[in-house]
Amino acid sequence: MTEETLFRTMLFDFYGELLTAKQKEYFDLHYNADYSLSEIAEETGISRQGVWDIIKRAEETLRKTEEKTGLIRRFHAMRSKLEQIV
Repeated sequence: MTEETLFRTMLFDFYGELLTAKQKEYFDLHYNADYSLSEIAEETGISRQGVWDIIKRAEETLRKTEEKTGLIRRFHAMRSKLEQIV
């Protein structure tokens, strides 16, 4: 798993509830269930471009929320400190 993949997964885990139902579903299908844009489009009845737009807006929302709150950054810092103690 690449660092970017891990970061997207963490974004979704930490902030996924802030997304609309559609954003949440498409983001999860694409990044966590490894569906292609075509598969999601076929399943939901919209265009590949429509799916891509929804996923990109969702990711933008998640990233902006992390920029403002820094919860993932603080989680990593606390985890590092705990690993040093143990």
